[in-house]
Amino acid sequence: MSNAVLGLRLRQQLTLTPRLQQSVKLLQLSAPECVQELQRALTQNPFLEEIPESADGRAREETPAETAAREDLDFGLAGSDPPGGALPDWTEWTAAPTTLRGQLRDQLLVLGLTEREHELANLIVDALDEDGFLRDPLTELAPLVESPAAGELEAALRTVQELEPTGVAARNLAECLRLQLAALPEQTPGRALAIEIASGLLELLAARDHGRLCQALGCAEPELAPALELIRSLDPRPGSRLGTFEPRMIVPDVIVRREKKRWAVAINAAIYPRIRVNQRYAEELRRVRNGETVRLNQHLEEARWLVRNLEQRFLTIRRVTEALVARQRNFFEYGDLAMRPLTLREIGAELGLHESTVSRATQHKYMATPRGVVAFKRFFSRELATLSGGSCSATAIRALLRDLIAAEDRRHPLSDVQLAGLLADRGVKVARRTVTKYRRSMQLPAVDLRRN
Repeated sequence: MSNAVLGLRLRQQLTLTPRLQQSVKLLQLSAPECVQELQRALTQNPFLEEIPESADGRAREETPAETAAREDLDFGLAGSDPPGGALPDWTEWTAAPTTLRGQLRDQLLVLGLTEREHELANLIVDALDEDGFLRDPLTELAPLVESPAAGELEAALRTVQELEPTGVAARNLAECLRLQLAALPEQTPGRALAIEIASGLLELLAARDHGRLCQALGCAEPELAPALELIRSLDPRPGSRLGTFEPRMIVPDVIVRREKKRWAVAINAAIYPRIRVNQRYAEELRRVRNGETVRLNQHLEEARWLVRNLEQRFLTIRRVTEALVARQRNFFEYGDLAMRPLTLREIGAELGLHESTVSRATQHKYMATPRGVVAFKRFFSRELATLSGGSCSATAIRALLRDLIAAEDRRHPLSDVQLAGLLADRGVKVARRTVTKYRRSMQLPAVDLRRN
């Protein structure tokens, strides 16, 4: 018989306050999602109001008394309107299709991996085919890694296999099915038998030999039926789900323009409703203090949080954009060929922000530039060595490959080996396999399909 014992245990735990949770949520929203969140808050919170507009379509000027009463509670984005006045019609732009590799890289950014782990995981992602399978053995990927340690690539593979869609980065169909089955709840009917079938009995399943299947599994026909139904519900090509997409509107979060000799960054404030705390309701609440106002006090606090968190959202996005423009100035001047290698960690260190905060501030965000609408994530590119001992970005190499293919003789197009050789002549050390991956990522056909 055990005796009960009293004891004290000291433990530290990090808890996000509701205000901090709202701040994190607002930061990672895209521009259309943020507008929807503001509209929802305006309809549900009586202490929020939209700043009225005058007859000419501009926000009505406040009286000095209104300005004094408002203090710092309104959302104005002063100085954020772009120079020149009129804004382009953003509704004419639609999003590009989401690729499997792009979605996997976005998920890797928020996992908190080390630089080495992130590099190896991206190597696995680059090696996946259109169906999401890893066809190349890890032994063939090892030469692409500098000083590989035992088990590093296996660990990177397991990291990628934990991403969505479930079943990605499998090396064969059996492993793909097992990954999807392992992700299901243990109480799922037929799960245990389905895992056994996927582990070595797929040939009997393909031959529809249910008798031998039951004999091998030691089960009856009725017990086998749920397992077979479960396997049929799995996706044998998890990467192909991203082959189709619905076009959606892209709304730039910031506008980057050339002003004389510098690049100016402005928040695209025209798409957002201008909100503030309704001071009349707030004053009335201050006069009436009783037990019935608890819920109203909560609404007032939420309204204040929303206004201030919105200001913090736009301040963070603007700071990150200014840092990106400063680091990638050559891109705005000369295009993709001048893109520098850059990581989230570098921007975070420069601004005093955590890497995850920079990731949230750039996720699903776009900027309007003289070179078109550009996704924030495009400015982050891995570093590749050159023969001269320097470095260049993967984005610059993709742009160079695109130019080489565009200028080739259509009667005698360049193979991936020849493209790797031309890159080497320009001082860029890239393997043929990497050239193939970059060409596929740009959806450029192989040499035989480019020949007229």
